[in-house]
Amino acid sequence: MTEPVIGLLKNTSRISLNKNQLKSLTTKMIKPFLYYLRVRYGECDAQKVVFNARYAEYVDLATTEFLRALGYGEQLFSGELDFQLVKQTIEWKAPARFDQVLEVSVFAKALGNTSFTLVAEFRIAGHDRVLATAETVYVLVKQHTLTKTPLPPDLRAALQKGALGVITDHAGYVSQTTDAQQSGRKL
Repeated sequence: MTEPVIGLLKNTSRISLNKNQLKSLTTKMIKPFLYYLRVRYGECDAQKVVFNARYAEYVDLATTEFLRALGYGEQLFSGELDFQLVKQTIEWKAPARFDQVLEVSVFAKALGNTSFTLVAEFRIAGHDRVLATAETVYVLVKQHTLTKTPLPPDLRAALQKGALGVITDHAGYVSQTTDAQQSGRKL
């Protein structure tokens, strides 16, 4: 997703950035698809943090919205576009808590013949720190037989391009933030 920018910056002799600075800069320059959701009480465990299994549900929601943003909502819901999760790895770095708004960025990491790998990065909305990262491998399948099928060229191109700058906000965060900025009040 950010490789063209990274390549451009690496070849610039005036800029000296370490890997983390470069990642931070490129992330701010090119915003991936963003999905906002609010943590509900029932999603938290006895430790008063989001229960670990809920992150897989959040990834599923974010993936659905990502594919809708790419223009595949109708095919997804009709079953014309069908895929199965074959591997998911989640790394937790910090907890999320009840009523916090999570910002989930989603982008394609790898595309195979029949598979695609999506990365979801979780942050508290408005903060840079990554709370958790999920890497999910999906395999495209035929609707009725559930046998593997190659990624069509149009889907491959859409996944490569991503849904840069698109935001799906199920928490009302963006409108609250915009309203607060316009009125000068803090959230």
